[in-house]
Amino acid sequence: MKQYHDLMKRVLEEGAEKGDRTGTGTKSVFGHQMRFNLAEGFPLVTTKKVHLKSIVQELLWFLQGDTNIKYLVENGVNIWNEWPYQSYLKQNNLENQYPKYSPEWKENMKAFIEKIKVDDDFAKQYGELGPVYGRQWRNFEGIDQISQLIEDIKNSPNSRRLLVSAWNPKEIPVMAKSGLPPCHTLFQFYVADGKLSCQLYQRSADIFLGVPFNIASYALLTMMVAQVCGLGYGDFVHTLGDAHLYNNHLDQTTEQLSRELKSLPTMKINPDVKDIFSFKYEDFELLNYDPHPAIRAVVAV
Repeated sequence: MKQYHDLMKRVLEEGAEKGDRTGTGTKSVFGHQMRFNLAEGFPLVTTKKVHLKSIVQELLWFLQGDTNIKYLVENGVNIWNEWPYQSYLKQNNLENQYPKYSPEWKENMKAFIEKIKVDDDFAKQYGELGPVYGRQWRNFEGIDQISQLIEDIKNSPNSRRLLVSAWNPKEIPVMAKSGLPPCHTLFQFYVADGKLSCQLYQRSADIFLGVPFNIASYALLTMMVAQVCGLGYGDFVHTLGDAHLYNNHLDQTTEQLSRELKSLPTMKINPDVKDIFSFKYEDFELLNYDPHPAIRAVVAV
């Protein structure tokens, strides 16, 4: 994962000081690309522990076309909680009662998530993120882009139209109500020499917290698509637009850069699964992952 460390170093050394929507402030560069050969190992960061369960369950959630956090929190995945929680506080005029990241805010969010788990009506009202990734992947103005993608790879592997877009201008204002229009906006597949490669364009990249998840998620998606299409593994190419480190992540970034890189793990996928929508969490096994300890940081909402 030297590619990822090189990105962090570049932003620390060259990044422009920029304000941002969250008010946190960032160091940012515009335009960066990383390439990972999937035959050399699964590209999961080793200089801090990354929660693989969240990556796998989120990807399965996307592929099912789901946009409600209920499935995620029922499966112990909390990476999307802050956005619907903040929306809930705003809708109920509770923002002043629960200042962001205060002990009261955190304790009340736990109660909010528990209610999402057990109360279906509450989850439908407050757990919905709007027409974000899963909706666009599976129902972009009536088009199931993932099903079409698989069909096209199998039948027209030389096509230059093997694309999926999450950026739907018509629905961006609706997505923004939940707080987050798509950051990873478009991905394209490429078949050569019997191997499948994928390139992701990500308009906005939270380098410390988000990017390790994005790399692993799209690498895994590429491997899953390759398997169901009878192809080998090529490259995952990650192209970033605004690549930034939040100002409250700089110390953590410096700590991570001080750690020694370790060998990449291997991802084992159940070879019996031949339908992209039939994968379950139990179909994935990460082997030989020996990371340094996790480094905590607050997500900017």
